[in-house]
Amino acid sequence: MKRTISQLLFLVSAVTMVSCAGSKKKAEQAESVVSGQRGDDRARCEFEGPDDRDVQESSSPGSVIANVRRVYGYIDGGGERRRILLCREVDTNFDGVKDLVRTYGDHGEKLTEQADSNYDGKIDTWITFGPSKPAKIEFDRDGDGKPDEIRFYVGGVLSRIQRDTNGDGEPDVFEIYREGRLDRMGLDLNHDGKVDVWRRDEARLAAEEAEEEEKRAQQEKAEPEPQDDEQGSEGDSD
Repeated sequence: MKRTISQLLFLVSAVTMVSCAGSKKKAEQAESVVSGQRGDDRARCEFEGPDDRDVQESSSPGSVIANVRRVYGYIDGGGERRRILLCREVDTNFDGVKDLVRTYGDHGEKLTEQADSNYDGKIDTWITFGPSKPAKIEFDRDGDGKPDEIRFYVGGVLSRIQRDTNGDGEPDVFEIYREGRLDRMGLDLNHDGKVDVWRRDEARLAAEEAEEEEKRAQQEKAEPEPQDDEQGSEGDSD
């Protein structure tokens, strides 16, 4: 019996130690995040200064402290004053630094979005919205703080891409898309701002040519055959 009690006491002690270690780890994590937010959380929403700003802080699932900030403003219209969401920013990896920010228009529509996707402290993705969908997305692939790839969308469908491959700030690769699929690619080989070579999808072109040929064949079959003038004249002479 004494041995059984000893074993039970050992198990309780072990569980308590694990629980305390887990609680201590969570506490240290929370303190780290809180310390980061006590300093500069690199806020990009403008909320300090204006008197007509309303700021709300909240927590997303998994965060030990508030990691979402919403900034509201007020506008007058139709004889009444209404509150609108102007900006929303989020600390997505819970390190105390805001790494995603989105701005909104007077009617709640999305305007822009910026993100630090690799959490290195620098914005590397910029989104400009059209009617409810992205119209342009810019990426900084080399980490110099400037976009070197720009994607353009029409109705939410990718239409073209421009890439700067030599870091001079000017695009030298141009991709044209049709219905979301790559149609052709242009290359500026001497970096003078003009396309020198167009590369096309040969398989797609062959398929299109075959389709056009089939259409022409169908049109020729549908056209009436011309009458034989010589036979007509001989009949008239008889």
